[in-house]
Amino acid sequence: MTGALLRGLTPGVLGVLVRRGAPFAAAEDAVQDALVEALRTWPDDPPRDPKGWLVTVAWRRFLDATRAEAARRRREDLVDEEPAPGPAPAVDDTLQLYFLCAHPSLTPSSAVALTLRAVGGLTTRQIAQAYLVPEATMAQRISRAKRTVSGVRFDQPGDVATVLRVLYLVFNEGYSGDVDLAAEAIRLIRQLAASIDHPEVAGLLALMLLHHARRATRTAPDGSLVPLADQDRTRWDTAAITEGVGVLQAALARDRLGEFQAQAAIAALHADAPTPEETDWVQIVEWYDELTRLTDNPVVRLNRAVAVGEADGPRAGLAALSTLDASLPRHTAVAAHLHERDGDLDTAARLYAEAAQKAPNLAERDHLTRQAARLNTRHH
Repeated sequence: MTGALLRGLTPGVLGVLVRRGAPFAAAEDAVQDALVEALRTWPDDPPRDPKGWLVTVAWRRFLDATRAEAARRRREDLVDEEPAPGPAPAVDDTLQLYFLCAHPSLTPSSAVALTLRAVGGLTTRQIAQAYLVPEATMAQRISRAKRTVSGVRFDQPGDVATVLRVLYLVFNEGYSGDVDLAAEAIRLIRQLAASIDHPEVAGLLALMLLHHARRATRTAPDGSLVPLADQDRTRWDTAAITEGVGVLQAALARDRLGEFQAQAAIAALHADAPTPEETDWVQIVEWYDELTRLTDNPVVRLNRAVAVGEADGPRAGLAALSTLDASLPRHTAVAAHLHERDGDLDTAARLYAEAAQKAPNLAERDHLTRQAARLNTRHH
C-alpha cells in the first residue's frame, strides 16, 4: 500500500520542488531520498499529511546537497524559501510536470524517455522495450537527458506532441505491463482535452477509452491472456465505447488526421463488431494504410500484416509479413498465427514455441506456450 501511495504522490512532490526553483536532476535526487526515508519510517509512524511530509523532507535534502556546492549568499536565499511544515496545497501538478519535462533543450525522444522515468514511474527496461532498443542504450539516453537539463530552470514548457507521446506510452505500459498506469493516463488526457482544443488530443482520448473498454476481458480469472477474438464482448464497457466513438467522430470531422485518430478508428471498428466474424477487416486495412503513411512505423506494418491476413487470406498476410524485419517484437508470433490460419500446423506450433521464448512478459509467454501445445496435441 505504501509503495502505491508513494508512486501517486511522487509527481506532485517533484512538481513543487521544480516550481520552487530546484533544477530537475537535483529535485529528482531529493525526491528519491525522501521516498527512501518514507519507506523506512512510514510503516511505523505514518504522517497525517503524506504529501506535505514528502515536500518538507525532499526540500531539506535538496538544500543539504545545495549547501555543499553553492555560494553562501545563494544558500541563504534558498533557506529563506524553505516551505513551512504543514499541509501541502491540494493541487494536481502532474500534467504541468509532464509539459515541463518536455523541455525545449531536449530532443522529443529524450524528453519522452526522461519523463517516463522520472514522472511516469516506468523502469529503464520498460521504456527500452517501448522504444525497441537495448536497455543499456536507453539508460545512456536517459543519463544524457539528465545531464542536458542539469541546472536548467524548467520555465519553458514543451510541446503537445511530446506530452501526447509520453501519455500514450504510459497508457500502453499500464494496459499491458507490470504497473497499472492506464487509469492515470486517461485522467491526465481528459484534463488536457478539457484545457486545449487539439484533434490529436481528442484522438488519443478516444483511443484510450476504446482500448480501456475491453480491459476487463483481456485476461481470464487465472491471469492468462484472452485474445481479442475470444473475448466476451457482452462484458465490454459500452459507455466507454460510446464516448470514445463520439470523441473520435468529432475529431475526424475537423479533417486534421493524425496517428492517434487513425489508431482510434481501428479500435472503433473492432468495438463496433458484434462478433469477430463481423469485423470489417477491409476498412481496418485501409486505416492501417493511413497510419503507415503517417508514421512509417514497423510495428504498424506488423499489425497491418495481421489485418491483411484477415481481409485477404493468410497467404496475403504472410506476403506482407515477409517484407518486415524478422527481429521485430512479436514478428514470430504473428507468423505463427498466419501459418496456423493457412493450415500449416507443424510450422505454426514451432513458431509459437519460438515466440514464447522471446515474449516480453510472463503472461504472453504462457499464452504462446499454450498455443504451441494446443497445435501439437491436435496434430498428433
